[in-house]
Amino acid sequence: MENKIQEIRTLALQEIEQASDLKSLEDVKNKYLSRNCEFNNLKKGMKDLTPEMRPVIGSLLNKVSSELETLINEKNDIFYKKELNEKLLSEKIDVTLEGEQIPLGHVHPLTQTVNEIVEIFNHLGFSLIDPALSPEVETEKYNFDLLNVPKEHPARDVQDTFYCDGAKGVVLRSQTSNAQARQMMSSKPPIKIISPGRVYRNENVSARKNNLFHQIEGLYVDKNVTMAQLKGVLNEFVRLYFGESRPTRYRNSFFPFTEPSVEIDVQCIMCQGKGCSVCSGSGWLEILGAGMVDPNVLRDVGIDPNVYSGFAFGMGVERLTMLKYAIDDIRLFFNNDERFLKQF
Repeated sequence: MENKIQEIRTLALQEIEQASDLKSLEDVKNKYLSRNCEFNNLKKGMKDLTPEMRPVIGSLLNKVSSELETLINEKNDIFYKKELNEKLLSEKIDVTLEGEQIPLGHVHPLTQTVNEIVEIFNHLGFSLIDPALSPEVETEKYNFDLLNVPKEHPARDVQDTFYCDGAKGVVLRSQTSNAQARQMMSSKPPIKIISPGRVYRNENVSARKNNLFHQIEGLYVDKNVTMAQLKGVLNEFVRLYFGESRPTRYRNSFFPFTEPSVEIDVQCIMCQGKGCSVCSGSGWLEILGAGMVDPNVLRDVGIDPNVYSGFAFGMGVERLTMLKYAIDDIRLFFNNDERFLKQF
């Protein structure tokens, strides 16, 4: 058996010497040092040896195995360093070359507008609503019922609202007023919040309408809140957002959520009040709706309308952005056209 071990050692040394790369060296290692190598087969036959020969053969097998393993590891290190150096030479980077200019993104114009409006109303004492109170998938209770919208109101029709197939009475919210209802039910006056977010309407997409757009709504509920305060807040918002020179007007209107209700217009930026196709010749464009919170709404959310009053308002972010920057097509905000976006 000693002769057999020496024969295997001699062959292994020759093959280690002849190995020319990592792969061929790995083959040698598997042949002579793996679980099924000849050395292990010889170890299995040691049970047939005399007690005197077993330690001799066992020691020789361990010595030869250790020798081969050491030689293979040493040569493996040589091959590894050689391949690493070749790779470094072939893949080296010339740090003196001019770098490639990677274009950077920037804040979308709608996000810029939202941030600006939120900052203005923060300045006026309004707090941003907790996002947990402003879900985009909503029940009819918060989207319509608590906002004093009658069951027969056309806004509830599938032609105007997106209903979810998976659950009855679940909709994609059509205004962020749902957040106001949730806020009033979860806290006591005084309440002074704004709720920005995405809303959905079953509209035909055109230059002035989209089935997905963004709103910011505001709510102020406290004792002795008046229409004069509402007008003062909105006039200050218009002044800070559009500037001192933009004329404003108020018109009577109707919303189920408020009574009395008004709509606020600003002079058309396209024609400076002279009349054009954008403003349908009137010289004015609506920017938001507002009014005093209907007593029925306060009563339904557990607030006594004999003690508290409030006002609410809502505005479309896209409309405000279009009016400020003279943009005549709402679809430009959603087309991801860099020629348009780079202007902001």
